[in-house]
Amino acid sequence: MKFLFVTNESLSSDLAWQLKKEGHEVKMYCHGQSEKDVGLGFFEKVDEWDSLKDWADVMIFDDIGFGTKAEQLRNEGKFVVGGSPYTDKLELDREFGQSELNSVGVDVLPSWNFTSFDEAIDFVGKNPDRYVLKPSGKAQNEKELLFIGQEPDGKDILQVLEHYKANWSKKIKEFQMQKFAEGVEIAVGTFFNGKDFVMPICVNFEHKRLFPGELGPSTGEMGTSMYWTKNNPVFDRTLSKMKDKLVASKYVGYIDINCIVNSKGIWPLEFTTRFGYPTISIQMEGTTSDWGPFLNDIARGNETLLKTKKGYQVGVVVAIPPWPFEDEKAFKKYSEGATILFKRQSLEGIHIGEIKLEEGDWHIAGNSGYALVVTGSGATMSDAIDKAYQNVRNVMIPSMFYRSDIGQRWTHDSDKLLSWGYV
Repeated sequence: MKFLFVTNESLSSDLAWQLKKEGHEVKMYCHGQSEKDVGLGFFEKVDEWDSLKDWADVMIFDDIGFGTKAEQLRNEGKFVVGGSPYTDKLELDREFGQSELNSVGVDVLPSWNFTSFDEAIDFVGKNPDRYVLKPSGKAQNEKELLFIGQEPDGKDILQVLEHYKANWSKKIKEFQMQKFAEGVEIAVGTFFNGKDFVMPICVNFEHKRLFPGELGPSTGEMGTSMYWTKNNPVFDRTLSKMKDKLVASKYVGYIDINCIVNSKGIWPLEFTTRFGYPTISIQMEGTTSDWGPFLNDIARGNETLLKTKKGYQVGVVVAIPPWPFEDEKAFKKYSEGATILFKRQSLEGIHIGEIKLEEGDWHIAGNSGYALVVTGSGATMSDAIDKAYQNVRNVMIPSMFYRSDIGQRWTHDSDKLLSWGYV
């Protein structure tokens, strides 16, 4: 089959490479100038995509922001994996996402949305409590701006609001203050074919902070652990209730909802209405289905199943400077064109990030330092962790770094989740 990817940042290079390895024709258009070389040598990159609409059997939009275009193409009879205006809004507009959940009977944490830092500062002063500060819109992609308050009277939140007012007011146009809830963070997601959820359910646990022990700035993500299941109460009480709204929007793709759960209930935090990164690479580790026929089926609204492995999967992001920040000078000094070597010939568990292939060698591409996702599977979470890090040790990149504790929260989190009845 013929697959055409349209992307801003070549986020789905690993999926494109997987389709190429399965024998399909793959072309990718990337809008971002700094990402033009990502994936070169692994599959074909093109300078425009509009003329290729009729060439493609399936078009794939790999990020939010393409919903209007994807909807237009579906109306023209094209087969598209990608969002809709509705699902773009679910992820981009936190207030809208929470209100939509509430409208289908899902309890949500109290939250307040602001377009003025002065109003937010006044609010916290009058309502002292522990809050989480979350930028909305495009600013939410700046993960380091997310702040989880630690003080029960909100004094630390007040300090952060004053700082953001002085330094980030031009970038943060809207933000949400959400009441903090103690518990275990858990996400549930499935693929959707425009008509129904495609089983099984992916239960996953993200590790967003840069350093082990959940220290340091929030990143896009440093790794994830997951497993697949036919049934899950968190899914039943949250995402499943959104089915009719997703059908109405004609959404096709992967959708995920991140939650905090405790003995008192399930509290949805945010939607992901697209492939997750590095989630999609780790999902490839945990599946036995070919991805080409599967994506073709969901784009056409066909009934299908994703065949998955038993047990658990773990994925570790291997990065180099300046990740997770943007710093052109640091990238040029430490990372530009760096060669990736492997101690053994096997590429087991190796998934490409911002990489290009030149004359048989793998080199760093793009400008972020997001190099690889390295995965492993096992009958137990411990086995999956061991396998993933065994594969990480196969990688050699100058200045590479990664978190050494992906998946280890499962040891104590699983006991809580079992006692509360969520797994």
